[in-house]
Amino acid sequence: MSLLKMYETFPITIDHAEGCYIYDKSERKFFDTFSGIGVMSFGHSYKPLLKTLHEKMEKYTHLSNFFLDNDAIWVAEKLESFTGKNGTVYFTNSGTEATEAALKAIKKRANSKRNKIVYFENAFHGRTLGALSINGFKNLREPFDPLLPNTVQLKFNDFEDLNKYFELFGEETLAVFVEAILGSGGVLPIDLNFAKELENYKKKYNFILVCDEIQAGLGRTGRVFSYQHYGLTPNIITIGKSIGGGLPLGATIFLENLSQAFEKGEHGSTFAPNPVSLAGAKFVLENMPDLLTDVQEKGDYIVKSLCSKKLSKVKEIRGKGLMIGIELKDEDTSIKEKGFNEGILLNVLKNKIIRILPPLNIKYDDIEVMLEKLEMILSDS
Repeated sequence: MSLLKMYETFPITIDHAEGCYIYDKSERKFFDTFSGIGVMSFGHSYKPLLKTLHEKMEKYTHLSNFFLDNDAIWVAEKLESFTGKNGTVYFTNSGTEATEAALKAIKKRANSKRNKIVYFENAFHGRTLGALSINGFKNLREPFDPLLPNTVQLKFNDFEDLNKYFELFGEETLAVFVEAILGSGGVLPIDLNFAKELENYKKKYNFILVCDEIQAGLGRTGRVFSYQHYGLTPNIITIGKSIGGGLPLGATIFLENLSQAFEKGEHGSTFAPNPVSLAGAKFVLENMPDLLTDVQEKGDYIVKSLCSKKLSKVKEIRGKGLMIGIELKDEDTSIKEKGFNEGILLNVLKNKIIRILPPLNIKYDDIEVMLEKLEMILSDS
């Protein structure tokens, strides 16, 4: 096989996908709880979005950054407006590249007395060498050591660990990266008081706070950004996954005094922002805000429905909006296969946590289908 095998793929030969469903060549349909791992905010093959992309492609598919696409201005201004602050936007091809841009802007401001970059255990900020340096998964980092120096891992939601660190190294801390809701780390929200404590240290030591909104951002939790649930005040926001409407795009938002993050020539990209991806982003940002109330209500409905079933295999159900984690009491190496046999595709973390990321515009009829299938695989009967 010429393809380097990096993923355990499902045994499906896909014919097409629509809404919440993926269809194989025999026309068997599977409920898709991935949504492209949070990418497809409007589900698969959403016709109004496809129409927008096609219209842009008929004009041009790529120009380079020596020409300005007006959609880039519109999308940047919209993203800035969602923060409620003044800022600038740097476009990337992915969330990982958004992390890299944030890291470069931060490293540019480092000195011998102030250079430590804090991140949290089980936080996922990307896989490039820079992003790996602040990736909270030891198994992903270690094969590539040594990475960037002066990075420090703390325990998520651990007050003792946080306080001990800042008592010793507060003055040396240049930046802190945080996911308000750990995505790959198990759909685990930040504790409100932990977020408050982090904010107190930010005010005291004036470090750069980077909120990673690559998975949890852009409406996924019922707010435009997930950090808005927890009172965090970022200086930098990283975005990826859903912003391009299914096409590769990311962004780093630099706020207030960090707005001039780079000088000309210090950073750049051949492809970002791709014009067709920008058209997708414009569609997403125009239409996502109208879904926010529904996202909260539907997320609450899903969690309440699952809890009411008293599923025997479930330890805890958590999350915000349509970013839901179902933690099992025990590891189950066959849970993906069980789901597959019931016609539901599951994203399972560490054989113990099912991550549910349905489209933001999911219909209640489809929610009922998903709930029925989940009940079948999560109860002993």
